[in-house]
Amino acid sequence: MKKLGARSSTSDVLQNKDLTGRTVVITGSNCGIGFEAAQALAGAGAKIIFACRNTEKGEEALRRCKALHPKSELAFFPLDLASVESIKHFAEAVKDETIDTLICNAGLVPTSYQETKEGLEMTVGVCHFGHFLLTQLLLPQLLKTKAPRVIMVSSESHRMPAKLNFNKFPLKKTDTFFPFMAYGQAKLCNALFANELQRRYQDKGLTACSLHPGALITTSFGRDSGFLSLLFKLVSPLTKNPNQGAATTVYCASHEKTDELAGRYFSHCKPVRSTKEANNPETARKLWEVSEEWMKGLKSSTAEATKENATECA
Repeated sequence: MKKLGARSSTSDVLQNKDLTGRTVVITGSNCGIGFEAAQALAGAGAKIIFACRNTEKGEEALRRCKALHPKSELAFFPLDLASVESIKHFAEAVKDETIDTLICNAGLVPTSYQETKEGLEMTVGVCHFGHFLLTQLLLPQLLKTKAPRVIMVSSESHRMPAKLNFNKFPLKKTDTFFPFMAYGQAKLCNALFANELQRRYQDKGLTACSLHPGALITTSFGRDSGFLSLLFKLVSPLTKNPNQGAATTVYCASHEKTDELAGRYFSHCKPVRSTKEANNPETARKLWEVSEEWMKGLKSSTAEATKENATECA
C-alpha cells in the first residue's frame, strides 16, 4: 500500500480492506465529502445509512451510490440537525439498526445570523448541538457493537477562536456576527466533543476522533454568497477534490488499530496537532455540561408545553 498523504483518494485508503458487516451513519451524505465517504465505504462492503436534511437529494444520493456499487446495502432517513424533532424522529427510525460508526459530517457556513428551530445560532446549532443530541440518542446502539466509533469532521478553522468564550456561546442576535468566527467556534466544539466522548466512553470500547478534511471548494459552503463562491473558484487549483477530501474521513472509519485513532485529530490521513484549547479537558467538560443543560431545557420545554396544552383542553 502506498504512503497516504494530502492527495490520497478514498480508493488509496481502502485498498484491500473489507468492511462487510459494518453499518455506518453519515450525516450530510448527499453531496461533497459526505457523499464521497459514503460511496467509498459502501464500495468496501459497509452498509451506509444516508442522513440528510433534504429528502429528494438524499434519495438521489442513495441512487447514485447504488449505481456505483450495485451490490451495496444502503438506506436513507431524513435528518435536519437544526430541528430537535427531526433528530428524534431519525433516532426512532433507525432504532432497530446495528450502528458501528457514526460520522458527524454535516455542516454549514451561514453568511448572516440565523437560528435553528430551537433558537440556537445556526452554525453551532447544526455542527455541534445537533450532532451532540444525535450522538446521545444513538449511543446505546453504538455501545452494543464490538468496536464503535464516532468521527467528528472538524476543520483547521478550529484554531480560531483560540479560546471558547462561553459568555458568547452560542452567539446571540445582539452579538456581532462574523461567519467564519462562528464556523471556527463550531469546529472547535467538534474537536472538543470528540475528545470528551473518548474520555467518557473509552472504558466501554468507544473510539472517538476528529479530523480536518482539507481545503475544499467543491461543497455547498458559500452557496448564499457570490463573494465566497468566487473566492472558492479562484483558489480551486490549490484545493482537494471531494474524493480526496473524504479520504481522511474514510481513513478514520476504516483504520484497524483503534488505539491509534482514540482522541486524536487527523489531517491528510495522519495524526496532527490540534490546538491547546481543543485538548483542554476543562473546556471539553464544560462544553459537555452546557450541551447537557440545553438537552434538559428541551425536556423542560416539552413538559411545560404538554402541561399548557392539557390546561387548555380541560
